[in-house]
Amino acid sequence: MKRALRFALSTVAFAGIWLIMLFHAQILPGLELSPAVDLVIPAIPLWLLVTFGSYSLANLGWALIIFGDCPAAQVSLLKEIQTAKMDLRSHGVSID
Repeated sequence: MKRALRFALSTVAFAGIWLIMLFHAQILPGLELSPAVDLVIPAIPLWLLVTFGSYSLANLGWALIIFGDCPAAQVSLLKEIQTAKMDLRSHGVSID
């Protein structure tokens, strides 16, 4: 619960700051931001989404690259398949 609360608070704080910067002309009329900042601020959520997606895909790809083989599990699975085939044949089911 601690991590979820920290994430929620961070999200609310970021969203609040982002909204204030997005609508700075209406909320804080005296605050003047450069035109470049005014162009970048609306794109921040999309940039965060793309960054998170890229990180997730890279993390998934790395996990697939370093995924180890399990020869013992392979042997066990092949035995279970053979047992299931024999059981189905004994019940009159045609296999292969």
